[in-house]
Amino acid sequence: MKLPANSEIARVKVTRYLLKQRDEDDKSKFLSQAGYTPAHADKLLEDLRALLNDEAKFIQTTEYGDKYLIRGILEGPNGNRLRVVSIWMTEEATRQTKFVTLYPDKDEI
Repeated sequence: MKLPANSEIARVKVTRYLLKQRDEDDKSKFLSQAGYTPAHADKLLEDLRALLNDEAKFIQTTEYGDKYLIRGILEGPNGNRLRVVSIWMTEEATRQTKFVTLYPDKDEI
């Protein structure tokens, strides 16, 4: 199935979570391999949105809504490609689909 093209990707999630160096659950080091830095937040937002063109797989229903997984490739500003798993959720209360997180894809696509 495909998730809605207008799914929400919060800019703050990109700038203050994915691209910010953190002591725990740091995604910025992984993303920096492809040249994503805070200066390239718009490029990452655009590339995350492009993942919505790929097939989504239902993971589970939680108390907040249905969670989905999309595997894909992000091609960063420096041309390097990262295989990622992105997690999305369609909120039960609002029926809005939102980006939750991503992590490196260690499985074959």
